[in-house]
Amino acid sequence: MGEIRRTAKRGSWLSRRQFHRRKISASRARLLFVLAAAMLAFLMLIIQLFSVSIWNGKNWADKAMRQWSRTTYLKADRGKITDSDGTELASSYTTYQVCVNPQNIQADDRERIAYILSTYLQMDYDTVLAKMSKTRIKRGTENSDEPEYVLLSQVKIKDQVDKEIISQLNAMQLGTGVSYYADVKRDYPESGYYGQLLGFTNVDGDGQTGVELTCNSYLSGKDGYLKTDTDRDNNPVPGGDEEYVMPIAGGNVRLTTNTGLQAILENALEEAYTVNNAATAYGILMNPQTGEVYAEGSYPTFESANPPRSDAKVLLELSKNRIVTDTYEPGTTFGVITIASALESGAISMNTMFNCSGSLLVKGERIRCINTKGHKTESLPEALTNNCKTAFMSMALRMGLDSFYDRIYSFGFNDTTSSGIMGETSGKVTHKKYVRDADLAEIGYGQNITCTGMQLTMAVTAAINGGELIKPYVVSDITDNDGMVILQNGKTLIRRVISPATSELVRTLMQYVVDNGDGRGAQVYGYTVGGKTGASQKYDEEGKPTGKWIASFIGFAPVNNPQFICLIVVDEPQVPSSYVNYVAAPYVQEVLASSLSLKGVPSDRSNVSETVPNVVGMTVDEAVKALKGRGFNAIYLEGEANSLVVGQAPRNNMTVVHGSNVILYSNGYTFYNSEVTEETEMVKVPDVYDKGKVDRIMARDTLEAAGLVMDYDPENCVGYVVGQSYPEGTLVPVGTVVFVQFAPEEK
Repeated sequence: MGEIRRTAKRGSWLSRRQFHRRKISASRARLLFVLAAAMLAFLMLIIQLFSVSIWNGKNWADKAMRQWSRTTYLKADRGKITDSDGTELASSYTTYQVCVNPQNIQADDRERIAYILSTYLQMDYDTVLAKMSKTRIKRGTENSDEPEYVLLSQVKIKDQVDKEIISQLNAMQLGTGVSYYADVKRDYPESGYYGQLLGFTNVDGDGQTGVELTCNSYLSGKDGYLKTDTDRDNNPVPGGDEEYVMPIAGGNVRLTTNTGLQAILENALEEAYTVNNAATAYGILMNPQTGEVYAEGSYPTFESANPPRSDAKVLLELSKNRIVTDTYEPGTTFGVITIASALESGAISMNTMFNCSGSLLVKGERIRCINTKGHKTESLPEALTNNCKTAFMSMALRMGLDSFYDRIYSFGFNDTTSSGIMGETSGKVTHKKYVRDADLAEIGYGQNITCTGMQLTMAVTAAINGGELIKPYVVSDITDNDGMVILQNGKTLIRRVISPATSELVRTLMQYVVDNGDGRGAQVYGYTVGGKTGASQKYDEEGKPTGKWIASFIGFAPVNNPQFICLIVVDEPQVPSSYVNYVAAPYVQEVLASSLSLKGVPSDRSNVSETVPNVVGMTVDEAVKALKGRGFNAIYLEGEANSLVVGQAPRNNMTVVHGSNVILYSNGYTFYNSEVTEETEMVKVPDVYDKGKVDRIMARDTLEAAGLVMDYDPENCVGYVVGQSYPEGTLVPVGTVVFVQFAPEEK
């Protein structure tokens, strides 16, 4: 019985203990939960503090600073660009940026201020008013059904406002609702020239094209700023802190160019473009002893102060510096390199004679000369003067693939010149493992190889300056505002490519071309001149001739001590193919004559001068007689005796050497008969295509009977007619030139 009670008591005692244990466990669990929650909250707080103060501390600090302070950025003055004589080509002056502070403008005063700003800034009133009324969603209301909108604190109205306008606006008492900040505007004092070379900047003053872009890191300088404490309305706090960092002006760039020489070249390019109704004309004038670029440009061009920004495609085309961007087959101007290489290698000598039968058979492939009847026996000077393809092919084949290619690469082809002019590309020299003998022969006279005008000028410079390949350059030096030189350029010798003796022979040969050949249009009174013509035909995507040409001439003077070398390229001159070799020489003559005179280079020759008469308005027959009577050689198209002369090159009243070439442009050609009126007589183009054996004489007679003029490629003018530029039945004005394509009889 007692045992049972103890057991019962013990059981009762155990029940109470279990109860207390459970009570303590529940309290402990709650305590642990609270502690865990507190620790979690504390950990989250630490993470948040770390995020705010460490991870995103800079961003929050910047936001706070933007609310407590206002930073005004001070634009650094952009450096100047000058020519070699110190003439300013590009400079900067202070303008202002006009901003409005909508939160500081009373609603009933907004229209008045908008009217004043739009009037003085010459802007649309509604546009200004809209900017003054710009709002943003207030923070914290983005996701609400009706978010709250607040006015922006500041909105830019216009950049680059002149100081005079700001003075007028200040007089209108616009209060704190309008703010002005100093800005910089680019000015181009010689804006009529240097379009492609200088380029232009954007509204922020950063270079976009030309030297403005290539030297942007030197010109732009380093902006400064003014930071001031502000109140909630963005107004300066009286007595607040200010932090001022002075802007550092950009460096000054001095070019190798001369503005007088640049004007001479660009005027000649415009004339070449206009007279020949060409697609483009571009050129370069350089010092062949040092590599300094005196002038370069393309036409059409633009003014750096007012580029045509509204049409991006037009602006891109006009901005091309074609002397370094455009590649083309140089034609027989490349013959200078072929002859220099052949003489240096010993493959030929000045006594070498050539026999041209009108074509050359190379490994079973017949390649025709420019004169399909052949030049017969000719000396080396005569071969160069005759543009004899057979002779150039023979030189290339005598040297052989390895020797000729080594010299082509040595002259700098297939690589850029590193001239510093924006957009430079390299031409193409086919890898020699893909070159057949026929290809090598064609390279000898400037086909199957492409280059830029700058590459060709550099190579010919090496051929005539004593044999030194030197790097052309357009930036002379760059200095900071204290006059300390940051960058200095000078003559850079790349390598020697031929000996001085060979170079002297090349100069003599090139003088022979100007004195006796199709380069006579480049003769300069009082000076010896050397040069070489070039003509290359354009082909379509299928490799067929288009009837369009690239005409070029490269010349230098004086011959024994060259001071200037000039290349002018006329792309797609609208002239008969028989004119192409004569097109560019008169403009090189004009540039060399004016440059030699401007720089006072001593005369080295006594020759007879003559003033070019004005023959515009005469018939071709009358003009030829007038020119011959004065000792000039007239270049004209047969069959145009009764047409009127509407243009001439050189132009009238120019002083040139007695016996020079004068090109006559008549109104019998399509490009001078482009204004079709109701009175213009129209004729149908006859079909001269593939009617059995239709040769050049038959095609010419058929077209002339219809009142049309035939043009053709003089290098491929025998055999069957396989194409004509106007389909049968096309209505064209009387006198239209029809380009006819031939294929050899052995086709």
